[in-house]
Amino acid sequence: MLSGLLIVLLPLLLGYLVPVRHNGVMNGINRGVNASVYVILLLMGISLAGLDELGRELSHMGSQALRLFAVITACNLVALWWLSRRLGLRMGHSPVVANAPTTKLAALLGSLSLVAIVAGGVLLGLALAWLGGDMIFLHAEQWAEWVLYALLALIGCQLRNSGMPLKQILLNRHGLAIASVLAVSSLVGGLLAAPLLSLRWQEGLAMASGFGWYSLSGILVGDRLGPVLGGVAFFNDLTRELLAFLLIPMTIHRHAPLAIGYGGATSMDFTLPVIQQHGGVACVPMAVVSGFLLSLLSPPLILFFLSL
Repeated sequence: MLSGLLIVLLPLLLGYLVPVRHNGVMNGINRGVNASVYVILLLMGISLAGLDELGRELSHMGSQALRLFAVITACNLVALWWLSRRLGLRMGHSPVVANAPTTKLAALLGSLSLVAIVAGGVLLGLALAWLGGDMIFLHAEQWAEWVLYALLALIGCQLRNSGMPLKQILLNRHGLAIASVLAVSSLVGGLLAAPLLSLRWQEGLAMASGFGWYSLSGILVGDRLGPVLGGVAFFNDLTRELLAFLLIPMTIHRHAPLAIGYGGATSMDFTLPVIQQHGGVACVPMAVVSGFLLSLLSPPLILFFLSL
């Protein structure tokens, strides 16, 4: 079990050891991460197309994702509301970060485009199976595993070269508190949801450890537990991001830790523009530190729980 964990963690660790000092190389790594995510999600869709009784399995996947999302979200909101009351932060209308891309529609379309890629993979898988038989589904799983290793190495490089010094992370106690409460409450939600989804407790914890990083959680869970549970993890974390876009404007002035924390790992990238727009520059350090810590924590936690 632990050997499987080490095999998958090795590319992440190797990537983290590589310093990148050239902006062009870093841009290439970022493009490689995006391309790898698209390829793996397409292959996930092809694998889903190979399921017997596809319609029933997709309905089951949607039902499980909804239950998992409801339980984890309830735990997150209660815990983050408590933290908001404890910290007593109130955000005024401070200036927005210059040139921040603040269009919520563009952010939502970016998230939903990933759903379209999975759906396109399902249609492509059905077409290829009709033309050439079921071997395409076996090949899709093998290809996805190799692309996953490349993706983990590139993510390791991103984390190493993100420009976040350890001192800056440790000194931002609000960001640390938000990340800790979100992580613990998500894991509690995963434990509570596991029996509702007929999962082992380890699997429930793994499904809850994405912290909103839907592209990675769906890929890692799908690689170990199959495309259906990979889809459940993917849609659970994707729905978190979509809800975060709605919660942030409504809650950030009175309950800033709740607004920042609910976005999970996405608070350092996808939901950051919305946080900047509605919370101002004072929210940015907390959001970046919280999102960075959750991004750093998510892959090892998912892999560890899947190895048990």
